[in-house]
Amino acid sequence: MNASSLPFVVGANTVEDQRARWERKRSRTAKELLETEHKYLEQLDLVLTYFVTILKAKGTLKPAVLETIFGPLESLYSASQVLSLHLEKGNLGPGLENFCQSLDLYGHYAENLEQANKTLKEQVRKNKSFRKFKQLQETRPQFQGRELEDLLPLPLQRLHQYKHFFRDLLENTSPDTAEYQKLAKTMKSVCEVSQWVQDIFDKRENSLQLLRVQKLLKGQKTQILIPGRWYIREGWLSVVPSKGEELKHRMFFLFSDILIAAKPCHPLHLLNSNKLSCQAVYPLHQCSVDKVFGHTQSQGGLLSLSFPHKTLLLMSSNQQEINDWYRSLTAVVRKLKS
Repeated sequence: MNASSLPFVVGANTVEDQRARWERKRSRTAKELLETEHKYLEQLDLVLTYFVTILKAKGTLKPAVLETIFGPLESLYSASQVLSLHLEKGNLGPGLENFCQSLDLYGHYAENLEQANKTLKEQVRKNKSFRKFKQLQETRPQFQGRELEDLLPLPLQRLHQYKHFFRDLLENTSPDTAEYQKLAKTMKSVCEVSQWVQDIFDKRENSLQLLRVQKLLKGQKTQILIPGRWYIREGWLSVVPSKGEELKHRMFFLFSDILIAAKPCHPLHLLNSNKLSCQAVYPLHQCSVDKVFGHTQSQGGLLSLSFPHKTLLLMSSNQQEINDWYRSLTAVVRKLKS
């Protein structure tokens, strides 16, 4: 072999080695996807066999209640069975095509999950025969100490896993194959449904935060629960008075459209001792935010919030805290003005 042919041979080997590595990774991922799919099906089967099927036969729960608690679980199980059969035969492409048609079920399942948990709790509390049945089924060795509540979120956990498996398969599949196109399409669909599910949970969490703040504030004068409003952050800050008065420590709540200042109610108040009294509501659509000091690694900082008829000076001795508030406030104001 002469020297001039050596780089070509090395290059060829490198390409072949890379392809071999991709194929090995791809095979490992496909194997792990199938193994975990089998485990997922086993867990779903527990719920369907020991709960859904028997409950339908016994009539312990009304059909509408049964539907609310378990949602499209049977359809999800069927879709995963079909995917599993395709994976066992090595038919990844057709398996993914079929699976994509069932992905919306995961979004509908997520939409229903909060009501499912609520209805389940209600039935455990009110329905004595269901409560006994549930306890009996959960003591079976197959459940390994898990309760029905632990198994109901499984489809959404599995959706998260699919995202990683399909991404790994896509990264280790040659782009000039038909299978790559099917993987890319599946990956796009899984990401869209995952975002749909994430949005559902984000909205739910936001509603809980709005409700929590509403309950914290004394009376109903300040309406927190407004459609489209998002909770951002909260914390104690000092209000610097315009005249030579003492600093006022206030609890501030930042939302996507307003900033609320509140102070603690009197500790001896019969009804409101652990609540806050709203002192001011600042609409942020006409606000400008400046950092007066706190640009360097000094102790704390001072923010200036300018409104058409008022300027609010907020101070903290914590440098990180003032930086976080500055970022949050500027982001909210920028979004409102865009």
